[in-house]
Amino acid sequence: MQYLVLPSELESGTVRVPGDKSISHRALMLGAIAEGTSHIEDFLTGEDCLATLAALRAMGVRIEQVSGTSVSLQGVGMHGLRPPRGVLDLGNSGTAMRLFAGLLSGQKFSATLTGDASLSGRPMKRVITPLTMMGARIESDDGYPPLVVHGRPDLVGINYTLPVASAQVKSALLLAGLYARGETFITEPATTRDHTERMLRAMGATLTAESRRIRMPGQQTLRAADIRVPADLSSAAFPMVAALIARHSEVLLLGVGVNPTRTGVIEILRRMGAEIQLENARMFGEEPVADLRVRASTLRGIDVDPGLVSLAIDEFPILFVAAALAKGVTRFSGLGELRVKESDRIHAMVRGLKALGLTVNETEDGAEIYGGIPAGGHVDSQGDHRVAMAFAVAATRADGPVRIADVANVNTSFPDFAGSLRSLGVDVTEREPGA
Repeated sequence: MQYLVLPSELESGTVRVPGDKSISHRALMLGAIAEGTSHIEDFLTGEDCLATLAALRAMGVRIEQVSGTSVSLQGVGMHGLRPPRGVLDLGNSGTAMRLFAGLLSGQKFSATLTGDASLSGRPMKRVITPLTMMGARIESDDGYPPLVVHGRPDLVGINYTLPVASAQVKSALLLAGLYARGETFITEPATTRDHTERMLRAMGATLTAESRRIRMPGQQTLRAADIRVPADLSSAAFPMVAALIARHSEVLLLGVGVNPTRTGVIEILRRMGAEIQLENARMFGEEPVADLRVRASTLRGIDVDPGLVSLAIDEFPILFVAAALAKGVTRFSGLGELRVKESDRIHAMVRGLKALGLTVNETEDGAEIYGGIPAGGHVDSQGDHRVAMAFAVAATRADGPVRIADVANVNTSFPDFAGSLRSLGVDVTEREPGA
């Protein structure tokens, strides 16, 4: 599948983006091992989260999709998961694989975690190493999927400092730590998203977090909860930047999660001159939410603070696009983690921006981007959903048609992304290759 995007004058309007992917994964996993029935509203029905749902069903969890985005699941308790009959195919989801590695480490059975070609190329040693320290036994292909997790009911808590800031690894250790004897201590080199900690507390777990250090006693139980999932800020970033780089547009994004461990994208854009207002602030359980009012703005190039990287790790593809439409030069550094995402996102974005006639210098851990106007052309998204969506936004301001190849994986995080753009007046069509 490919996108064909024509230069478009963005209209003003109101957009509701899908539910948060990170929170949807965690709501399923924690609800599955809780006592009682959990209800999840505004669940993300993207392919990644549906893979997590299918894996839990394969381990005996009763899950009902009451409506399109409403899910009810009957928790089986901490020790109620059953051995799956086959491998657990997690598709494109690195989050699911790393979190399941932690959850399954404390079970009394073995399970195999696999995924698509992209997921099979993503490093897993960063989660295997500390889980092994806790007593887990995990087989891999030299640190890459598939993973065979041999559950151990005798895990022990550890004191571990993450070598690289990673919410996925942190969450895997917390899930394993629920089953461990003793306490688990985790120290982060930089702040990462804390959805797991918030949801654990909402489900009755005891843990403390202070100065990037988390302490959690082991052998805890969870109780079911009703969870409303905020709209995903990572997905909202695409219509947000589309509005900012438009000539005349004002867009209201409804019910977006503004957890302070996720708002680096807003801070970076504001430093570039973006006019973004948070309105109607409220809470969905433990998660802060607001409506975001975004107005077309004159963006300027900046040196992006590396200290904000962990607060915006998934948003850099669209931030590269904002930089490409800004006045002057924007410099990104400290982005080495982007090289091991669904694609090498630094290289994929640099290559695509150059294909559209823009001046970009790639560095080891970032890029230097000179603002300009994209030309029409052809971009290969490398099968990366965030790269594909970023170039669809860039194409709205190009001086000719832009074709973006290999966009099927957009459905992992933002079902009907093209429809959301069309609602704002963007001329985008989805076509089979060669059409």
